[in-house]
Amino acid sequence: MTKRAIVPPALREAAEQLKMSPAVLSGNHLFLTGSTGGDADGVMPDDPEAQMRNAFDKIGFILREAGLGFEAIVEMTTYHVGLREHFDLFDSVRLDYVDAPYPAWTAVEVAGLRREGAVVEIRVIASTEPSD
Repeated sequence: MTKRAIVPPALREAAEQLKMSPAVLSGNHLFLTGSTGGDADGVMPDDPEAQMRNAFDKIGFILREAGLGFEAIVEMTTYHVGLREHFDLFDSVRLDYVDAPYPAWTAVEVAGLRREGAVVEIRVIASTEPSD
């Protein structure tokens, strides 16, 4: 099995420091590391919607580095601090990024995330095969 790390230049330093890949291409799938909602400067906004949009924007950034778009996402797992409090907002933001056919999706409530102040982390798997 061949695998290749996808590391956008803007994420190279963080990837090296954390000893991880923002995404790994394996076979016909791209596996993305979970994205939280820190902004481009690494600051975690207090606003949950800003965090959600930042996380999706990071996912888009990584997908583009691999030559893909949001339509390539086949599976999404989201981890939420305060899932019930933010679910409707998250669902609304999610629909600004993904279209039908929608990816499979599992939402999980957690006690906390690695990034202090984060309310969401989004992990996706994308297909590199052309859509029908």
